[in-house]
Amino acid sequence: MKHVFIVNPNAGKGRAAEKIIPQIHAYFAEHPQLSYEVYVTQSKRDGLNYVETLAKIGEPIRFYACGGDGTLFEVINGAYRYPNTEVALLPLGSGNDFARILGDKHKLCDVAAQVEGTPRKFDLIKCGDQVAISQCSMGLDAEVCAKQAAFKKLPCVGGEFAYTLSSLYCLFRRLNSNFRILIDDKEVYNGPILFALCGNSRWYGGGYKGAPKAVPTDGLLDFIMMKRTVGRFKLLSLLPTYKRGEHLDNPLTIFMRGKKMQIFSDSPRAVNVDGECEYVLESTFEILESAVNFVIPTTSTYDEIVKS
Repeated sequence: MKHVFIVNPNAGKGRAAEKIIPQIHAYFAEHPQLSYEVYVTQSKRDGLNYVETLAKIGEPIRFYACGGDGTLFEVINGAYRYPNTEVALLPLGSGNDFARILGDKHKLCDVAAQVEGTPRKFDLIKCGDQVAISQCSMGLDAEVCAKQAAFKKLPCVGGEFAYTLSSLYCLFRRLNSNFRILIDDKEVYNGPILFALCGNSRWYGGGYKGAPKAVPTDGLLDFIMMKRTVGRFKLLSLLPTYKRGEHLDNPLTIFMRGKKMQIFSDSPRAVNVDGECEYVLESTFEILESAVNFVIPTTSTYDEIVKS
């Protein structure tokens, strides 16, 4: 099997490449029998295209996403259609939301632990011609995600803080949505709503635990819908609860599990697919069961986390 490291030089405020590339070369210098390559991406979607080009060859290959959630998104979307591929994650970004379900991000950046890790079948979420490994959403939190990128450009503003600043901004600017929502082809809600979230994993937005019970290996998606029945300042007071993942028992919350969510809006609203955002009138989020061979590194505490 060949080991290909896809490195985003802009991840982690530009420190990802200088941190991880020497460690990669050092490990494989000690293991000359292994075949490896380091590819530093040049632009948006470059990683996706490069991964797919190699995956099409058909030889066994493990891709390592060296960066943040955006890098993982590109590697997953380039690789998942090809059964000869595996995907691993070295979390070097500012948010690293998917990495949270795997364990301590510092331990996950150990090259040996990744190379010696074991693949498992993980579910994905299909939305149009893209897939997500963490979550998809529509409504306020997607508006927050769309605005978050601008806040990340500010000095000393990382993923979690950028999401909080964006949340405060959008609470006063992009609050009202009216959605008709179907779960597994049955209507479950029709009216004013804050957002509708489809979770395959638990965290997003730089540490917000939006889907606190989601497990990416259980063949189900977690659907969280937050009704719009209170004012802005009450919602503001609920933000810390949402961040901790303590919102499922809130009267405003509808929580369900299933295979598919369909959302129809009366006006264009942001849709978020693992951080990739656009404005649409409708979206469908559907599970792809056991769709990617995802590597669990030897330093991971995944099994303990999903049982908690």
